[in-house]
Amino acid sequence: MEEVRPGLYRIEIPLPGNPLKYLNSYVLKSDDRHLIIDTGLNQQECQEAMEAGLREIDVDLDRTDIFITHLHADHFGLVGKLARPESTTVYFNRPDKEIIESTIGWEPMISYAGLNGFPEDLLRAALMNHPGYKYKPEWIPELNVLVEGDTIEVGDYRLRCIETPGHTLGHICLYDDAKKLLIAGDHILIDITPNIQCWSDRENALQNYLNSLDKVLGLQVELVLPGHRRLFPFFRERVEELQRHHRRRADEVLSILTAGSQNAFQIASQMSWDIAYSRWDLFPVAQKWFATGEAIAHLRYLEEKRLIYRQENGAGIVFSLLRR
Repeated sequence: MEEVRPGLYRIEIPLPGNPLKYLNSYVLKSDDRHLIIDTGLNQQECQEAMEAGLREIDVDLDRTDIFITHLHADHFGLVGKLARPESTTVYFNRPDKEIIESTIGWEPMISYAGLNGFPEDLLRAALMNHPGYKYKPEWIPELNVLVEGDTIEVGDYRLRCIETPGHTLGHICLYDDAKKLLIAGDHILIDITPNIQCWSDRENALQNYLNSLDKVLGLQVELVLPGHRRLFPFFRERVEELQRHHRRRADEVLSILTAGSQNAFQIASQMSWDIAYSRWDLFPVAQKWFATGEAIAHLRYLEEKRLIYRQENGAGIVFSLLRR
């Protein structure tokens, strides 16, 4: 438990077995109603940590609303255990809400992964054991959609919604202009880079993310409250670091393609990853999934920039450099 600013608290929610280690859940208190921002997984350890933190600061869930920055289960999963059907307003975004309410499931993504070289049987088995599947909410309360410019007021805090697609289609940050605070979800993290994946030809997730970084760069921010790891003050410097990181990654993909046409799974196996495994064949399947999704995001970005092109055949999709 940490009091970040008067009436604004951070509860550290453990994420057992996850390299992220914990989620930062933020709680704003007021004399009228309170607000929880992001919840943790639908897992006993998460619920116990949340309930202990709320007791410590004397927050009554019957007088508490919830804001979720995006759909990933480490942020969304516990909402069904915290929301009170008769009294809780749960705020969310429309694109991620539509994904949650879709009945399609993961099969289109698995098929798309197969076209890009990922062994479908391995991915299907890994997804069934993924925290996003195992620890999702058992019950989803009514989700009240907020859009760009909408505000939530809690005590002295006035939080403005800023749509920042990239990490997910509907990710939203909250910004308090007067207090110069940015509650950043997984849009801007310190020590680690947000995972930007793409699993559809309809999306250009990396371009969306870079546009979202440009969008927030002009904000006056004295303190960033991220979804994971530590809080930090050097906002502009970190945004510029993330922009440089993805430019380097795009250049790395182009360099790999100088050896000839390859699919996304092959390209991911040659990219540099900050992970405690020395070889691609030692990566857990879930980490290969994250890596391949990020490789596809960079390939889609480069394809839209007309620096590479794709070829499709019976074996799937391969990418090649566009010679000029």
